[in-house]
Amino acid sequence: MAVLSVDLAYRRWSDLGIVVLDRTHPPHSASINCEIIPVTTAGLDPSLTAGPVNANVLAGHLNHLCGVRNIRIIVLDGPQAWKSLHNGVEHARISERQLNTAAKTGLPGMVKPITYQLFAEFCLDVYDALCRRGWRRLDTRDQPASPLAQSQERILVESYPYAAWKSLGLKPLPSKRRAKVSDLAQAYGALNAMIPITTNRPPNHDQLQAIVGGLPGLAIEERNAAAARIVGNPPRREDGHWREGFILLPLPPPRPINLRWLH
Repeated sequence: MAVLSVDLAYRRWSDLGIVVLDRTHPPHSASINCEIIPVTTAGLDPSLTAGPVNANVLAGHLNHLCGVRNIRIIVLDGPQAWKSLHNGVEHARISERQLNTAAKTGLPGMVKPITYQLFAEFCLDVYDALCRRGWRRLDTRDQPASPLAQSQERILVESYPYAAWKSLGLKPLPSKRRAKVSDLAQAYGALNAMIPITTNRPPNHDQLQAIVGGLPGLAIEERNAAAARIVGNPPRREDGHWREGFILLPLPPPRPINLRWLH
């Protein structure tokens, strides 16, 4: 089964990174197949993608894409909720505090830095728009009780690519503004050396962030708890708003055991 991973953006549709990750055959192969899906060729009406990204239109497109491809996990790089009033942290969610994220999502309408506010509110709108279409935020560290229950769930997972690189033991990709072509090639090469990945085209910055951010979603789909780390507290409703929420990070694959010393 495949997962959809999205590096969110709200100013321009061309800034979105959308990829579909699945395990190549055989199912337990170490290799991952990645299909990069440019928004400009994804079947959207050009009139809908002329201006800033509309959260509801994007959610509808992602939902349709998952329906066509039988995908039940969407990984999104962006905050899913506000902080809880009683979480013991002044300006952030527990997951953000544990990962020391550059931006913090505080109480409803409050973010740090203030320049992060439009993006944070856009991300929450995308989560809510997907939930209206039958998706739900990941709210437990446990796997569904049965394969049938798992197959009927459609789950939203929050990622944080900067921490994902670090969780794999790799150097994080520089910001899009500062990243050079050589930085993209170096980061992709290091990731590919650890986890063999085949792409249908060279990934740009947004797509590469979506790839690394989407890896824990694939671990959930495969019920592989050893391949993902869950950070933070489960999402819940509080005073009419969603609060907290998990952030998932990928873990490096186990190294093969060297048995030469036995000989």
